[in-house]
Amino acid sequence: MTGTGTARALDPERGTLDKAAGENFPVAPFFLPRAWRTDLMAVYGFARLVDDIGDGDLTPGGADARLLGVSPQEAEDRLVLLDAFEADLHRVFDSTPRHPLLRRLQPTVRRRSLTPGPFLGLIAANRQDQLVGRYETYDDLLAYCELSANPVGRLVLAVTGTSTPERIRRSDMICTALQIVEHLQDVAEDLGRDRVYLPAADMKRFHVQEADLAAESAGASVRALIAYEAQRALDLLNEGAPLVGSVHGRLKLLLAGFVAGGRAAVRAIAAADYDVLPGPPKPGKVQLLREVGVTLRGEG
Repeated sequence: MTGTGTARALDPERGTLDKAAGENFPVAPFFLPRAWRTDLMAVYGFARLVDDIGDGDLTPGGADARLLGVSPQEAEDRLVLLDAFEADLHRVFDSTPRHPLLRRLQPTVRRRSLTPGPFLGLIAANRQDQLVGRYETYDDLLAYCELSANPVGRLVLAVTGTSTPERIRRSDMICTALQIVEHLQDVAEDLGRDRVYLPAADMKRFHVQEADLAAESAGASVRALIAYEAQRALDLLNEGAPLVGSVHGRLKLLLAGFVAGGRAAVRAIAAADYDVLPGPPKPGKVQLLREVGVTLRGEG
């Protein structure tokens, strides 16, 4: 056990928050007000831990399970852990939670008047991941993203006190697009978890079989499918991008970073000729900064 794994075994809260440095987009960048950074990191801690539970990425040793009151015999059962985590989430709103990351979240919930809905959505998405590994249509995938991605944007708006119906609508588009892009980057990794987030109807249209996704390099049909889904994500990003111009100051820079990160990731996928199977194509810093500039100027 090394690095974050050791930290996680000794201190689950620190181990989870250490993962923020490896995310595609800054979780709580330095230029934000300290109070926002504190609250965004608390929200991140929740989102990261629920994903780790759903993906089976908790460090062996069972510290998180013990904190949630799950017996050693059930510590490997993700559905049991998610149920216990949901029960602890409810304590955030009416008593004292057991897990330190949820205790850390409690002041944020009170300070920002956050509601349970977005948090429950993220838990529901991870519960769905245990039961559903394939999506028949694009609309089915969008419904999953409504649970797995859109709550994050809604929480960012709530923490910063900038929620309006129109901003939430645009934010949902951006978050769904970012989720789709992440799925495109991680096709091979997801397949290893027995999950396929490429809609089955689209795979059939492009004559792609699941076996094609297990190859070391993508063939022409897979590349055409990835290009099609990448364009869908880019269209969503572009439709959601006016959210950036609707806010001001440092929040505008944060949201521009999210949109630009998604656009840069799509460009990186295109630069790899849509071959995502050897590993996730990642944009460089220069490309990312260029996209931030374009997004801030409203040129995208």
